[in-house]
Amino acid sequence: MTETQLSFKEMCAEFDVTPRTLRYYEYIELLQPDREGRSRHYGPREVARMKLIMRGRKFGFQLEEIRQWLLIYEEDGNTAQMQAFVEMADRQKIELEKQREQLDEALQELVKLRDATKASLG
Repeated sequence: MTETQLSFKEMCAEFDVTPRTLRYYEYIELLQPDREGRSRHYGPREVARMKLIMRGRKFGFQLEEIRQWLLIYEEDGNTAQMQAFVEMADRQKIELEKQREQLDEALQELVKLRDATKASLG
């Protein structure tokens, strides 16, 4: 085994995920570690994929979207993957902006109700 490979436990620690999460990512074929008996070893490819998965989750992408996006690289290469990302990012930006508007409205309503309740206390 080379230095660039991480064990299952090291991978969980590196990305601050639970063993259950890592196993699930393998189950839905986001990751495909090398196996020796019951041991799993994550090489540079899997580490890079995990970085992309975590970044995608941070931005609110669904796991299936991430899985499809990762497949584009394998099937069509880097340029196609980057083009797909731009389209995905545009869609997600609109969704996040909608969510922000909803949060702003909820916050305004909460403050208004809080202030009215506080004023009624005397």
